Amino acid sequence: MILLRALKALADVLVWTLAVIGVLCGALWAAGQAGLVQPLVVVSGSMEPAIMTGDLLLDTPVPVEQVEVGDVVSLPNPATGVLVTHRVVDIAPQDDGTWHVRMQGDANDTEDGGAYVVTDDTVLSPRWRVPGGGDFITRLTRPSTAVPLLVALAALLALSRMPASRTGHERARDRRPSPQPSGSES
Repeated sequence: MILLRALKALADVLVWTLAVIGVLCGALWAAGQAGLVQPLVVVSGSMEPAIMTGDLLLDTPVPVEQVEVGDVVSLPNPATGVLVTHRVVDIAPQDDGTWHVRMQGDANDTEDGGAYVVTDDTVLSPRWRVPGGGDFITRLTRPSTAVPLLVALAALLALSRMPASRTGHERARDRRPSPQPSGSES
């Protein structure tokens, strides 16, 4: 009985912890859908040691006119459309209203090939870095990891919903006869 109560208490704590994490993930997803934040998983070492492979970056939009040489921004690669996060080495407004941005990774010997053309009013810039967070998310979302975790979560939820068992003292108290009211009968 004591072990079952301890397991239930542990399950309750884990379920609530996972619920809070779920709410935070939902809020991050909603912020991403609203364009307020863009989570990015770092897949190369081109910005090491400042940004490591496997880190999770949370980028937010910043006005392109506020970007300066030395800032780190994330722009879509013109050939692939994949976001590249590198340091700005040159930025210049163009007569047609676009901006030309040249970038280079901190660990790279040369600039990226060609200028990135920015047509929007904003660019993405890393505001928060979660060391190893990208690796964690990548592993967590693999079916070989996600399916067993969902099964475990369902088991925890079922365990946390079990009715609390009564202690021996509570059962003994319930078995005692109820005191009869005293008084005279007429």
